[in-house]
Amino acid sequence: MAKRVAPALELTKELAKLQDVIGRLLGSRTGSLSGPAARARLAGLPYDADCLPLFDALVAELRSWPAVDRPRVGGNERAFDNEAFFDAYFSNYIEGTEFEVDEAVGIVFENRIPEKRPKDAHDILGTYRLLSDLQEMSHSATREVDDLEGFLDLLRRRHFTMLADRPEVGPGAFKTKANRAGNTEFVAPDLVRGTLQKGLERFRALEAPFARAAFMTFLVSEVHPFTDGNGRIARVMMNAEVIAGGQHRIIIPTVYRDDHLGALRALSRNGRAQVLPTMLDRAQLFSSRIDFSDLAGARRALEKAQAFLEPSEGQLRIPE
Repeated sequence: MAKRVAPALELTKELAKLQDVIGRLLGSRTGSLSGPAARARLAGLPYDADCLPLFDALVAELRSWPAVDRPRVGGNERAFDNEAFFDAYFSNYIEGTEFEVDEAVGIVFENRIPEKRPKDAHDILGTYRLLSDLQEMSHSATREVDDLEGFLDLLRRRHFTMLADRPEVGPGAFKTKANRAGNTEFVAPDLVRGTLQKGLERFRALEAPFARAAFMTFLVSEVHPFTDGNGRIARVMMNAEVIAGGQHRIIIPTVYRDDHLGALRALSRNGRAQVLPTMLDRAQLFSSRIDFSDLAGARRALEKAQAFLEPSEGQLRIPE
């Protein structure tokens, strides 16, 4: 197209420059490239440059975020399993996989798979399987991973575990087609690896478990590297960071769904970095106030906190 219209517009010099740049990007011509994004593409690891200011804004916000110690109580396997159950339940509910709590209890703890909704049931079961694995959830992307490939392997392995029973969505495989949610178009497939690398570089500047968790969930959510399960795996990666750091899990209940999604959008669309850690801090405070040692007791406490209500029906209440 450019070759056809350039002569008519008297832009032959500009056409020559364009062809030279394209040739350098493709490697068919020699010469240096001045832009970092162009150099990254030539090196075989292109990235989405629009993401970098968002990553930088969030890192700056998190590095000055006041540290709050909400330690995870160790040694109680039942409490950890119950936390994982409600984490998996709410994480799937946010994404539209809706079950009554009793149905979810039957699926997870009694292996009762509804005949009419086997795929949805396996979504909850797979998410729980991952979230209840203390050894897996104790691996931080900072402490356990030395390079980009190690991080990508960690991310893909967890995604595969979560969606192993859903082969049609490509568990453990990065997307090959662009994906979007509403008006938001996520990072293009060929830019996924490079953008994750740029995020990982910034992630390593963070030390506090909460800060790492907040950045990680935004990184995965913003890149949206998989065909399906991106929101759930973003929250899995988030909680692995706090658990590995000895801190309490962050659970996003149904009533807090709009706050959660709104905080991600506030940064993604408007560059407002303070909203996300503010939202996650409140969610972690809420989670830390629930006694998960008994499933029925935890359920009653969550009901009292209005956790199961739709955002339009109630408001998250922090237990005393």
